[in-house]
Amino acid sequence: MYFWDPDVGNFHYGPGHPMKPQRLSVTHSLVMHYGLYKKMQVFRPYRASSHDMCRFHSEEYIDFLERVTPQNIQTFTKSLSHFNVGDDCPVFDGLYDFCSMYTGASLEGAVKLNNECCDIAINWSGGLHHAKKFEASGFCYVNDIVIAILELLKYHPRVLYIDIDIHHGDGVQEAFYLTDRVMTVSFHKYGNYFFPGTGDMYELGAESGRYYSVNVPLKEGIDDASYFQVFKPVIQGVMEFFQPSCIVLQCGADSLAGDRLGCFNLSIRGHGECVKFIRELGLPLLVLGGGGYTVRNVARAWTYETSLLLDEPVSSEIPYNEYFEYFAPDFTLHPEVV
Repeated sequence: MYFWDPDVGNFHYGPGHPMKPQRLSVTHSLVMHYGLYKKMQVFRPYRASSHDMCRFHSEEYIDFLERVTPQNIQTFTKSLSHFNVGDDCPVFDGLYDFCSMYTGASLEGAVKLNNECCDIAINWSGGLHHAKKFEASGFCYVNDIVIAILELLKYHPRVLYIDIDIHHGDGVQEAFYLTDRVMTVSFHKYGNYFFPGTGDMYELGAESGRYYSVNVPLKEGIDDASYFQVFKPVIQGVMEFFQPSCIVLQCGADSLAGDRLGCFNLSIRGHGECVKFIRELGLPLLVLGGGGYTVRNVARAWTYETSLLLDEPVSSEIPYNEYFEYFAPDFTLHPEVV
């Protein structure tokens, strides 16, 4: 099952902001033009209510998100710093609707998996892993991942969360730091003040959740072979130890080579190899997006990964679509990593 809201790609964080929801429209266009929609059920998702968001977030924070607009922002001066809204996480037109769309899609994906309507649910608009209970962080306002996992926990005794974004999945780790029912596994760049500054290997969880947070800090420049050499045994070990009945995979595409904010050297095939490996574990799977700031490569990766999840090979020649010029000069799904 694949969730797509035709409005989700039309929001703008603001001029010069690296997070561009338009990448979602470009991804969807490729998925459609490759004909992948024929192989899956495509749903217009449910929109999350404030009640849904408050399963994790505080009521005062969600109430603020619902009410603040670029027009009335001056009346919220105190709240802006209190809720960490401003530079990285600006107030933009339709902010609450945007959160409602991407969160609703992740939540509905979890519900469909719980009801055994599908084996894999895909929401490329989700995966906003930095948002905290009381505040926004790192371009993320509502933590759709945490809300989806809370839904999965109604049916699943143990849920495994895997994060291949270049940034540490701090918001998800923090939410489940004290429980043994969710294991969080994050592979990320760590050190040199790289955002968010957390995720060293000694953050293990606490109380009942001790040893249920796994962090794999990596240096810049890591390539496909080295990444997979770490990824595969870590996941195999985690599977053996934790024995989850369900997996949530955050596929942040800022770990790709050439990302505007990233510094890893993964190819689209290399990033996809991790997704394929998780699919082959054969458990119910919720697949989410995340970071990714070079729009053409985000669209390439998530389209290719959609094809891998469907086990449906696609041509490396990009089909003509309304964003065709984004993929110049080579118009290939798999550009060379330099």
